[in-house]
Amino acid sequence: MKLTRLNPTAVFLATLALVLVALFTPGVVGGLLMLALAGGLIYLMTRSWPVQTPANRAIRLVILTLLIAGALTKIM
Repeated sequence: MKLTRLNPTAVFLATLALVLVALFTPGVVGGLLMLALAGGLIYLMTRSWPVQTPANRAIRLVILTLLIAGALTKIM
């Protein structure tokens, strides 16, 4: 499936809803939702990695690391 076929507004709203639910859901469930979000981000990063500049790659890796750290903190 090509990423360009997706409606950007719908993707943004779905991601925003998932982030808000993950942040406000307490405990393990919220952490697992954040890890699911990280998994989706990893998938998107693997698809777009070749066309990104080194600066963009570094920023994306920092954001991914913070997301996973937040999820693990929420789980524990």
